[in-house]
Amino acid sequence: MATIGVIADTHVPQRLRRLPDGIPAAFRGVDLILHAGDLNSVRMLTELEEIAPVQAVVGNADLFRSGLPLTRVLEIEGRRIGLTHGHGGWARYLVGKARDVLGVRENYYLDIVWKSFGPVDAIVFGHTHRAYRSVRSGVLLFNPGPIAPHYYNTSGPQVGLLHVSAGAIETEIIQL
Repeated sequence: MATIGVIADTHVPQRLRRLPDGIPAAFRGVDLILHAGDLNSVRMLTELEEIAPVQAVVGNADLFRSGLPLTRVLEIEGRRIGLTHGHGGWARYLVGKARDVLGVRENYYLDIVWKSFGPVDAIVFGHTHRAYRSVRSGVLLFNPGPIAPHYYNTSGPQVGLLHVSAGAIETEIIQL
């Protein structure tokens, strides 16, 4: 079994000066960390790599880009896990912003996440600043919620864990 730390929407230094102190303890012993975008600084990768190896994707607020892909698929314990931020690139992000103004939000981004991958067992994403866990057509959709403060998030900073085995993928959300 592999234990994977999941983090999204850190927004350092855009919204926070640094990562919350509880992250190293929350990720103690993980085999890998998945960052679902909106790092805002390459420094986030360096800090997280002090805990465990990191795989990351670019988010809409990652103007530095640094060569991060929009999506990636990792095979862990024989399970295929898709990783994306969930904004779908700049064109879809701008359409999403227009839909936000009209009050049509949640399903739009979930559809982008869903359509970003072929056959996978799970999809990890961020962007909505809301924790989310659901199974759609046998595929786990998981957003651990954000680190950075946002008006959608009333829970405070949080991260997630994926417990991955050949037979199952279990999720956990940790409030920091």
